[in-house]
Amino acid sequence: MRAEFIEALGKAADLQELSKEELVVLIDADKEESAALFSLADQVRQQFMGDEVHIRGIIEFSNHCTKNCLYCGLRRDNRQLSRYRMTISEILESAHKAAGLGCRTIVLQSGEDSYYTADILADTVYLLKKEMDVAVTLSIGDRLREEYQKMREAGADRYLLKHETCDAELFAGLRPGTSLADRVNRLKWLGELGFQVGSGNMVGLPGQTVETLAGDILLMRETGVEMAGIGPFVPNSQTPLGECPGGTLALTLKTLAAARLALPRAHMPATTATGTIDRRGRDKALRCGANVIMPNMTPPAYRASYQIYPGKTGLSDTPEESYARAMKIVENAGRRVGTGYGHSPDYCTI
Repeated sequence: MRAEFIEALGKAADLQELSKEELVVLIDADKEESAALFSLADQVRQQFMGDEVHIRGIIEFSNHCTKNCLYCGLRRDNRQLSRYRMTISEILESAHKAAGLGCRTIVLQSGEDSYYTADILADTVYLLKKEMDVAVTLSIGDRLREEYQKMREAGADRYLLKHETCDAELFAGLRPGTSLADRVNRLKWLGELGFQVGSGNMVGLPGQTVETLAGDILLMRETGVEMAGIGPFVPNSQTPLGECPGGTLALTLKTLAAARLALPRAHMPATTATGTIDRRGRDKALRCGANVIMPNMTPPAYRASYQIYPGKTGLSDTPEESYARAMKIVENAGRRVGTGYGHSPDYCTI
């Protein structure tokens, strides 16, 4: 192993703050070094987050989107996609099913769809919290601060707003009409409003470097996120980046492990995308620092149309099968399913 790798890993083992250069060294690990990196990340995960894996049921309630991101199948200009919107009754029914199966968190995710006003979303969150003993995460993109506030006051616990890349030029190119500075500002708003804030990045984007990945981790550390979603870029033929190579599982796992060492108290999912590019991807991610799995609770009739990327695992599963699959992954990793909401230690409910 390289001397600089041994030094950086030793610093991480002593829980010292890692520099960008040290994160680059860790992410750039070879096969032998990767084994040591994954082992330490798993130890740090166990030390700070325990052996529980939190099961968070995701409901993809709309695939309409006003944005035109180059990498996403939900992009506004994708005319090949069959669009749908779930009714509030359908969302509540799906959430009840997820809660009945054992999900202690309901994640409501959609494209950036203005059809669902802040009032509609706040009412939905209120009903979820009133009818079920669950935490609620929202992942619905850019909104006004007062809209975020309304949803928070209705009882929403968490908000996931991935920054995707810390490279401002790359961000602007991938997400026309938006800026990294604006997204980071929204992450700050969410924290100020009392949300448990999640962000994250894609691994393997065109034009991305190892230095960019290290910068992604530093950005999440600087913004104090409590959830960090790290998954591979999976190209979609219905987007401008459809012919680009995708992110690899090896680089994704190394980035995840380095992030665990830099963010020891953050919740980190074994993303569906890792399971899409490798059948055992989520199991491997749980052994590299991850402690969350998000089984798909979207009704089967809509799942195939939520095509951010192709080949998504579990598209033909029922919610029951998705939950059972998640449980099996946890069991295979030698872990146990969390019984609580999975809040971060400093979080205060309202």
